[in-house]
Formats: sequence, structure tokens, C-alpha cells
Amino acid sequence: MVLLAAAICTKNGKALVSRQFVEMTRSRIEGLLSAFPKLMNTGQQHTFVETESVRYVYQPLDKLFMLLITTKASNILEDLETLRLFSRVVPEYCKVLEENDILENSFQLIFAFDEIVALGYRENVNLAQIRTFIEMDSHEERVINAVRKTQELEAKEAMKRKAKELQAARISAGKGRSLLKGFAGGMGGSGSSAPSHNDYNPTVGDHAQTQDISPQKSYPVRPAGKGKAMKLGGKTKDVDSFVSKLREEGTEVVSSSKPATKAPPTPAVPMSSVHIKLEEKLSLTAGRHGGLQNMEVRGLILLRISDVNFVKLCIALENNDSRGFQMQTHPNVDKKLFNQNSIIGLKQGGKGFPLNSEIGVLKWRLQTKDEDLIPLTINCWPNENDGQCEVTIEYELQLKDLEINDVSISIPVPSGVGAPNIGDINGDYHYDSKKSVLEWQLAAIDASNPNGSLEFTIPGHPDDFFPIHVSFYSTKTVCDVQINEVKHAETKSLVKYSQERSLLVDTYEIV
Repeated sequence: MVLLAAAICTKNGKALVSRQFVEMTRSRIEGLLSAFPKLMNTGQQHTFVETESVRYVYQPLDKLFMLLITTKASNILEDLETLRLFSRVVPEYCKVLEENDILENSFQLIFAFDEIVALGYRENVNLAQIRTFIEMDSHEERVINAVRKTQELEAKEAMKRKAKELQAARISAGKGRSLLKGFAGGMGGSGSSAPSHNDYNPTVGDHAQTQDISPQKSYPVRPAGKGKAMKLGGKTKDVDSFVSKLREEGTEVVSSSKPATKAPPTPAVPMSSVHIKLEEKLSLTAGRHGGLQNMEVRGLILLRISDVNFVKLCIALENNDSRGFQMQTHPNVDKKLFNQNSIIGLKQGGKGFPLNSEIGVLKWRLQTKDEDLIPLTINCWPNENDGQCEVTIEYELQLKDLEINDVSISIPVPSGVGAPNIGDINGDYHYDSKKSVLEWQLAAIDASNPNGSLEFTIPGHPDDFFPIHVSFYSTKTVCDVQINEVKHAETKSLVKYSQERSLLVDTYEIV
């Protein structure tokens, strides 16, 4: 299809917002829009009308019309599909479909129209992607701003420390000069002047003390401009710890010389004075013809305490694991207490858990080749037929107790042969022509939709569609470990705590 223009107009043909996608004079577009009300027949249910040169495809929006002007050679089905997307975009930015609201949000609407159509051709986008593009929210920018803010705070603290050092040096130098002045007055005063009690009058017994008083003991102020200046952008221990903390929370921080890696988001949890984080990371490699080559799940319980009254705690766990995880406690944790009662507590005589820092108290690990433990199986069936490959990809959630979110299945496709022709699909897709990758995207997979498939056709060979990479995150873990309660180790009273649980993907590929 070739889309000439998109417009929002009144029933009288008055254009409120109009966006042309090809070269067109103003008089030409105004003539087409003014002719639209005369051509429209309100007595019929048609959603399009044609003239000798163009086709009008329209949809009512209360008192207004969403109007697309296309060439007569364009596909009417694609025109109607594009019209539906335009009609969904307008209420996204205009809560009231009236002239004033349309005019007030006209720039946002034009930006959204440009995301749907480029140079007259429909882009492969959905409403969620359009909203993301318009917001221009950048995770990497937030990380860089946080690092920059930390560096600025460190520079200010360094300036305050330097100012205090200079002030102390001036005070010390002033005391040295006054002491020397008193020494000179005591030795060179006239005989008729009686010394006051503030003058320094050395005697024989003070001889040793006078030997220590010399000009070398004064502290001159270092001239400005000499020595090393402070580096605002220099790496410090605090910056390194901040970046390390971001990485521990699942945020990948990279330098400007490396491409940024998108990390799966995890939902924010309000933190109490006692915060417990259960975190698992999954690494999996499976064969394209079936079979699990390797699967490793590594888990960790992290404890963070921000109140000094709760540094001595006991955490009671409920271990319902039936999959053979190996567990290991921190060296300072009472191993016997954990093995007998599933309680995490410090050894006798322990001073308490550290304050304001995350510490791992329990870790677990599972390495297996048991195919029944694969959380999400991916089967790819490429069939070659006369140079075309008909590809069917299926997923199945094997661990029904899991609920995984933001699932992205990246399938490499041949380059230079155009976009794949998508057939049946569960979820959404995005084709990246620069990277030659087809991304199959699903918001969530759980027991309600444990199976799904994607079908597409593209010229190529069956080996062109591997390796397939999968990414997702979950608020449930593979190892069924639950926090029952947290008590104070001495008073045995219950302690309020917060917790978060996450399953992240390190590597997940079908080769």
C-alpha cells in the first residue's frame, strides 16, 4: 500500500490534524480533504469511497472522522488494518474526542502517525511499541544520570574536605606565627619594660622547650594552582560500589565503548528495615532436534538490614524442593541449625549481620540434563519448499507453577530477502531488518496459556533459523523455598520484613 496522508477532520471536512507521507502541495491536500464530505454517503455502511485518483478510508470518532487517503492500487484490507491502528492511537493521547483536545495534542498525534507510517508504507509496530517510542524512555540514560549524580556528590564532598584541610592549615600557620612573635618579644624587649603575663620569658628550665620552637614548625598555605586538581569524572570506590550494586540488582552497566545490553525488568518492592531478596539465574542450552545439553540454576538469598536493632535475626524457611537443589549456607551462619530446623541464624557469639549492606546468607545450585526440568521448551520446525522455508515455532511451559513475563524469542532469519510473511501467531512480533532477527514477543506465559505457536514464511535454508535466543523474567523461582517468619534472635519477637523474588535468564538458547 501507499498511504498519501492521514487526517482527523470534522464532518464538514475541516482538517484538525493532517500528516502527509509523500510529497504533496498544500492546495492539493486541502482540496482532497474538502472533497471528502461531498463524496461520503451517510446512508450506507461503507468505510471507504473512491475517486478517479485516490481512495478515502475513514472511521467515525464521535463527531469527528479518522481519515486515510491512499492510492487506488493499495490493498483495501491493509488499508483497513492501518486505519484501525490509527483509530486506536487517537484516544491514547486525546481523552475527549473534541476539536480543542485534538488541537492541544496535535504534535503528539503527528509523532505517533510518523511511527505508524514512513514514506507512505506501514511500519511493523503495535500500540505498545508506539507508546514506548513516543515516551523515549531510556534505561541506559537513567543509569548514566545516576552515576553522574553520584560523581557530583562525591566531588562536593571532596571539596568540603579540602576546604577543611586548608582552613586547618591556616589556623596552624597563624598559631605558629603568634608563638614566634611572643618568643622574639621576650628576648628583645627593653629592660625598663616589665614583661606581662602573656609574654614568653624563657628561663633555664625552659631551654629544652625553646629548642623545639622554630620556623620549620609553621604550616604555610600551599599556593593555589599547584599540585593535582580534583577529577570530577575519575573513578572512586563509591562509584564502583554503586555500579556493582546495580549489577547485583540485575542492571547491566556498560562503558560507552560497548553496546548496551538490555536487562529484563524486575518489579520494584517497598523495602522494610529488614529486606530479603531471593534471586535465581538460569543458564540453558538445548539442541534443535531435542535434548538438553546443559541447564544450571543458581540461587541466592540476600539479606539487607537498615536498623541496628535488627542485626541479630533468625529467618525460618520452608524448603519444599523436590528437584534436587544443593544448598550451602554462609560460613558465619549456623549450619547445624539450618540443617536441623531450616533456620538461618548466626553462630554462637556472632556480633550480628552487617548493617546497610546486602549479604548472601544461603545459596543453592542445580545442574541437570533432565528435560522434564526445562521451564520453557522451544520447538522449531523449518520446512524447505522450492526455495521458501515454512517455519513453525512452538513453545510449551513445562513448569506449570511458573509465571514468566516479558518473553522474547529471537529467531535469526536470512538477510537481504525481505521481511518474513507472518501467518498464525500468539502474541506480537517485531522484525529487525538491520540485525536480521524476528522477535516473537509475549507479555506473559502461565498455566492459562501454556502453549503457543508462530508461523512464518521466508526464503532460506533450515539452518538459517538457529541459534534461537530466549529471554524472560519471573517473580517465582524454580527452587520452592519460602520465608515463613523472621524473629529477633534474642527476644524471639516477630520482625516485620519485606521480600522480593526473581528468576532471571543468563543464557537460554536452542542451537
